[in-house]
Amino acid sequence: MTSAEAATTAAFQITVQPSGRAFSANTGQTILAAAIQSGVGLPYGCKDGACGSCKCKKISGTVRHGEHQPKALSADEEAAGLVLTCCAEPLSDVVLESRQVTDESAYPIKKMPVRVSTLEKKSPDVMQVRLQLPAADTFRYHAGQYIEFILRDGARRAYSMANAPHTQTEAPGVELHIRHMPGGKFTDHVFGAMKEKEILRVEGPFGSFFLREDSDKPIVLLASGTGFAPIKALIEHLQFKGITRPTALYWGGRRPEDLYMHDWVQARAAELPWLRYIPVISNALPEDGWSGRTGFVHQAVLDDVADLSGHQVYACGAPIVVDSARAAYSAQRGLPPEEFFADSFTSEADKHGG
Repeated sequence: MTSAEAATTAAFQITVQPSGRAFSANTGQTILAAAIQSGVGLPYGCKDGACGSCKCKKISGTVRHGEHQPKALSADEEAAGLVLTCCAEPLSDVVLESRQVTDESAYPIKKMPVRVSTLEKKSPDVMQVRLQLPAADTFRYHAGQYIEFILRDGARRAYSMANAPHTQTEAPGVELHIRHMPGGKFTDHVFGAMKEKEILRVEGPFGSFFLREDSDKPIVLLASGTGFAPIKALIEHLQFKGITRPTALYWGGRRPEDLYMHDWVQARAAELPWLRYIPVISNALPEDGWSGRTGFVHQAVLDDVADLSGHQVYACGAPIVVDSARAAYSAQRGLPPEEFFADSFTSEADKHGG
């Protein structure tokens, strides 16, 4: 092997503190891709430099960042030693600090064909899609994780599973909540030509958004729009496991129709004494007849809870909601930053700054 060949295949050691977990990353491979391949559960969301969920502190070593959004990692943050693992390639051995590393998050990631079993419109722009998984294959995931559709041109679209893993025992399949983005090549297909029995390809599970069951802290679930999908899976999981930590769900939409499974949540809250439901509408019109809470959903939590220092928050939905909540809950209500778990729903437009 020539020295040039050796250089191209050189592997760097990535160590994560305080857990001490370590794995190898090849030249040209992002730290996150290497972690996923090695079964090490680093936190992440979009895998595309747009959401900032994978940001962590570099204790030592050198990395080179690929293209990413400034809001995910600013120049000042990079100068201060923060890295986005989804687009950082190591140029040496690297030591990171990340508190969310878990062994259990590393279910095997697999590619598989799926069949569309049902399509049901939940609102004018939200489709509930159920996918049938191969019967011979067990698909293991955590409530809150997502899968990616692999489109014919290689493009990918990510959607969270809206059903908890235990529902697999009845029928191997996943439920997705897909919002129509007019002009989006995938969602135009979902709302236009897609038919039951259609075969698609998916890969997963991905994501580090799942319930931390080693805690007994009260929970705030914060969802905007279809960010409710993984939150629904978390509620099903809590109920199935008999976990009775006090839990409040704040679900926000622009109009009442955006709370497309309002009746489902009301039914759960009625049967589960530990679950409170606070729906919040930001742009209600007189004809909506809405008499509930109004305003921004992340603000409703600030209005209701004076002290979040003993809570865990699970937030999912539009980046503006997740980012606003992350900043305000720590700065104004004492939430420890490591107790804020998030999945930002970044669209293709978000990822490319347009």
